[in-house]
Amino acid sequence: MHLSERVARLGTETAFAVSAEAAAYAAQGNRVYPFHLGDLNLPTPPNIVEAAVRAMRDGKTGYCSNYGLPALREAVADDVNRSHGTAYTMANVVVEPGGKPTIGKLIQAVMDPGDEVLYPNPGYPIYESQVEFHGGRAVPYAYREGPDGFVIDLDGLEAAVTPRTRLLILNDLQNPTGAEARPDELQRLADLAERHDLLLLCDEAYFDIRYAGRSASPASLPGMQERCLLLYTFSKRYAMTGWRLGAAVGPAPLVDVIAKLNVNDESCTNHFVQYGGLEALTGDQSGHRGILRELQCRRDTAVSLLGAIDGVRCHRPEVTFYLFPNVTELMARKGMTDYSQFRVACLEQTGVSFCTRLHFGRPGEGEGERYIRLAYSGIGVEGIEEGLERFRRFAEA
Repeated sequence: MHLSERVARLGTETAFAVSAEAAAYAAQGNRVYPFHLGDLNLPTPPNIVEAAVRAMRDGKTGYCSNYGLPALREAVADDVNRSHGTAYTMANVVVEPGGKPTIGKLIQAVMDPGDEVLYPNPGYPIYESQVEFHGGRAVPYAYREGPDGFVIDLDGLEAAVTPRTRLLILNDLQNPTGAEARPDELQRLADLAERHDLLLLCDEAYFDIRYAGRSASPASLPGMQERCLLLYTFSKRYAMTGWRLGAAVGPAPLVDVIAKLNVNDESCTNHFVQYGGLEALTGDQSGHRGILRELQCRRDTAVSLLGAIDGVRCHRPEVTFYLFPNVTELMARKGMTDYSQFRVACLEQTGVSFCTRLHFGRPGEGEGERYIRLAYSGIGVEGIEEGLERFRRFAEA
């Protein structure tokens, strides 16, 4: 069978490979503590479920507009305007089957073969995969660990811009590091985009998963609303990962192209699911608040336990549901230099399953520190306590 050359350039979401290994280990009768996948083991709030069920019973089971339901588009625009101080309207919103499709569709809309796209590394692996699959050149920029957490290497990012750079992908409130940019950093990114005439893909999947403070966006800065396309999703905020519902929010000409791609790819986003999304934004918010309370409790438990392990350094991010502890000293003490060796040994000896730095892009030249990523979205407090106690014994053995 002949396969196209571009298929060889297509990557994957590597956390799913770790998930398969963990499932195989569990199938042998072993207990697994699942810190590897950014899914939630919390239920979607019942008012959202009921709205979708009601829509099905009311016959909302056929095609709908490739742009999405008008009422939902208006609700998304209103929600973004409240949090961002922007002036979006329904014309700036196109509904998508999840947040992820916005990545590939924007790349198709603005990038020609050979063009360059800046993407975060470590970062979500689908950015690099989509750029290379569509014939572009994926150019990484780095995050560095500071005393209070992780920050973008802004000097390195700016040095990577060339005349072929078309797009800068920014995942502030970041997976996997939990980093968020300071106001001066966001302003510098905005200045860079204006100076080099760049578009920004602002992946804001975790914009509303925060425990203190207030999230910010480059789109809120003067002149940036026309340079930013926001990746908006219901998945994390309302525990709707499997519903596959999101939106792209940005300049109307880009929204129109993405809507045209929708026709070619999937016709429209699932009809009755959109009524669940409408209820999520306009109905009772106590479910979302409950999700945040539970996630915050899990975060505090995990950070406290990790901080007590010799050879582990872990920051306490106020956003996302990820921790990115530094395990350089621990791996050295155990005589391990290979990430896979460390990860598999931990799984087999403790049942604790996690991703490593390697699952979020190729390490840069001279990158000597070692990191793992723990997601606490899919494991409760009791499991966190038991799993990280086993991890501590493994670490100190």
